[in-house]
Amino acid sequence: MEKSEPGTRHAVMANTAGARLDRLLADALSAYSRSRLKALIEAGQVRADGEVITDPSYRVKQGQNFDIFIPDPAPATPVPQAMALDIVYEDTELIIINKPPGLVVHPAPGNPDGTLVNALLAHCGAGLAGIGGVRRPGIVHRIDKDTSGLIVVAKTGAAHAALSEQFAQHTIERAYLALVWGVPSPRRGEIEGNIGRSSRDRKKMAVRRTGGKTALTYYRVRQTFGPTSKPIASLVECRLATGRTHQIRVHMAHKGHPVIGDAVYGGGLTPTRRRAAGAAAGLIETLGRQALHAATLGFIHPTSTEAVKFDINLPCDLSELADSLEVL
Repeated sequence: MEKSEPGTRHAVMANTAGARLDRLLADALSAYSRSRLKALIEAGQVRADGEVITDPSYRVKQGQNFDIFIPDPAPATPVPQAMALDIVYEDTELIIINKPPGLVVHPAPGNPDGTLVNALLAHCGAGLAGIGGVRRPGIVHRIDKDTSGLIVVAKTGAAHAALSEQFAQHTIERAYLALVWGVPSPRRGEIEGNIGRSSRDRKKMAVRRTGGKTALTYYRVRQTFGPTSKPIASLVECRLATGRTHQIRVHMAHKGHPVIGDAVYGGGLTPTRRRAAGAAAGLIETLGRQALHAATLGFIHPTSTEAVKFDINLPCDLSELADSLEVL
């Protein structure tokens, strides 16, 4: 947490033992809200005697020294930045983008620019600015940075309102393709389980017995890879009935079949998986992301009121991986 960018550092000492860390900091730094300090803790911006603490409920010990780095606020208004976009469809009301892996959807701490929003502002012009909000113009839904595939962006206020309502009512058709370890059983079914912050790692999501938000994923196995008697992986189509953070990744991991390449949720290469994957192991090792792709997007067009649907094939990196797994 070295101060390598503009911001402010504070030092706080715990005078009593047992207090929650976020409460201690809120009492000591009255200029900042408890929620703001909680977010900074979860983002790894607080150290206790040199050790990073990411749990806001951490119980402090008397005499501990805490070092807090508070970055300067990011610019409220994203700036246009020209970059290549894979445009699947565009009209006066909306635009459909095939997002590549590695591209963040909108500016956020750690990604102040170079996002899809910055590119869209350059492509669409000043008319996009402020649609649905200043900091996330046009955005009605998101997909993870390292997930590829289809995303719809509104170009007018009316389109933003109409699409947002469809997402809120869960009437949007969304199908993802995921390469996962093993084969889910049964081969067609649903995974239901509330999703919330993990109690063990606040940077991760998890299926929660209590709390969290209702989440439902429908899945079906489209292809298996490896020996018929014991396939090592499968291509699974997942359809979202809800839209929670990391939903497919969390639900598939919870079922015991994490998305390949997803190191956060247990989809990385183990020695056993490496041996079973053979030549495909090298592709998995260099993939650099979870093997998850937003392949289908369907909704009611906000102007024509007609049902529209868009499909996009697996990108080259996932297609190559699937081909390599197929010959096992």
